[in-house]
Amino acid sequence: QLQASGGGLVQPGGSLRLSCKASGFTFSRYDMAWFRQAPGKEREFVSAVAWRGGDTLYSDSVKGRFTISRDNVERTVYLQMNSLKPEDTAIYYCSRLRQWRPTPISAFWGQGTQVTVSS
Repeated sequence: QLQASGGGLVQPGGSLRLSCKASGFTFSRYDMAWFRQAPGKEREFVSAVAWRGGDTLYSDSVKGRFTISRDNVERTVYLQMNSLKPEDTAIYYCSRLRQWRPTPISAFWGQGTQVTVSS
């Protein structure tokens, strides 16, 4: 199970930190990721972090603004989002990955958390 939190309403240029608490599996053995889905669009990959935390991956649209991290003791993955833009508005989903390369593919999702960037 994956429980995401931390979403909300923020002004353009602002920041949010999403958290995702995992349970029911050995968290430290799996690569984890964040995806997002905007209204009327398909779900898209945002960022991933390898099981040991040393390797990360970002979509071009968030590179340099978002930072993914994990705490294997707390069984939690984080997404620090800075310099937010209106186009970042979406439901953000935490995911355990079943494939890292060539393309991150989700094994399953948690419930999403809404992020709205608006003035």
